[in-house]
Amino acid sequence: MMSPIRIGIAGAGFAARFHLENLPESGVAVVGVTSARAESRETFAAQHGLRVFRSVEEMLPEIDLLDICTPPSSHRDYILAAAKAGKHVVVEKPLSGFYGSPGRYDKRHMLAAVVEEAGRLQDAVRQAGIMLGYAENFVYAPSIQKEREIVEKTRAQILRLVGEESHNGSHSPVYGIWSIQGGGSLIAKGCHPLGAVLYLKRKEGLARLGCPIRPAAVSARTHSITKIPGFEDKGFLRTTYQDTEDYGVLHVVFDDGTVADITASELVLGGIYDFVEVFANNHRTRCRMSPVNVVDVYNPRHEQFKDLYLVEKISSNEGWIPASPEEGWSLGYGRELRDFIGAAAAGREPESNLDLAIDITLTIYAGYVSADDRGRETEVPRL
Repeated sequence: MMSPIRIGIAGAGFAARFHLENLPESGVAVVGVTSARAESRETFAAQHGLRVFRSVEEMLPEIDLLDICTPPSSHRDYILAAAKAGKHVVVEKPLSGFYGSPGRYDKRHMLAAVVEEAGRLQDAVRQAGIMLGYAENFVYAPSIQKEREIVEKTRAQILRLVGEESHNGSHSPVYGIWSIQGGGSLIAKGCHPLGAVLYLKRKEGLARLGCPIRPAAVSARTHSITKIPGFEDKGFLRTTYQDTEDYGVLHVVFDDGTVADITASELVLGGIYDFVEVFANNHRTRCRMSPVNVVDVYNPRHEQFKDLYLVEKISSNEGWIPASPEEGWSLGYGRELRDFIGAAAAGREPESNLDLAIDITLTIYAGYVSADDRGRETEVPRL
């Protein structure tokens, strides 16, 4: 019988919790947790019966896989440290980015720096021979996986795709600061539907042509709607964005001439709004991630349900609520983590891998270049 894969978690916030909750019940052993703040890592460890480590470096000798659930600005250094130690990696999205102020650096400089960093990460992971799982749960959502099956089995040609992730703004105190997040809505939210879209086109290309179909060029616009002089703040939307956008649209042209349109914003009330729609030459599919419309709950008074979790990012538990009975299933978290553990154990590539992560990152930063040039088409770089 094989020994369980020993996992160490970097980060002690929301992502760390749902990773822990959705890990397979067998084949793994969660060794411990670390985070930048001693209080947060000690609290998380006490809640879940884990060992506390003061740093990733201290934890690496004790584990086989580093699960990175920290802010994006730390991802590069942790991936490189794990690769140097020969440890597998799971990393939350976005993969990485540029963490200098947009007041000091233009977007072309940012894109060039991100290309260089992506190459460095790619070299480190390949030379170490480790598995890197890019934690884009949209790829593993049941609806996206069913569409993947349809595309592969019918050899469908996808002609256009539409996707969105929006809600009323992150609760993170550092969200909206470019030097920590590496951008605004386009990278923090747009990475989700874009990841699913690029994944499906990759699968189509492999099924029909024997090679992935990849993004070739983008046109984009970004806006700060909550900062315009005429915006009337009613208190329902977050408005504390320091130097990042709260709305973005990205038009992608693939190397086969087909297209996709991605929307990301902080301007949507009523919970998370997540979907991908596929228009193919032989079918059409609507993939709903949230809400999934499995259970509708009516609550006449908020106080009754004030401590009850029904669905992510809902601002009030009053009225009709599209409750999510099992987000680990509907949003793909369980399937995602099972794939990563299986890939690490078998020495294979996961469905959501470093190649996909790099394409997503470079597509978004090419989008930022385009947005700064008022939507002019911009080539997506290739390593």
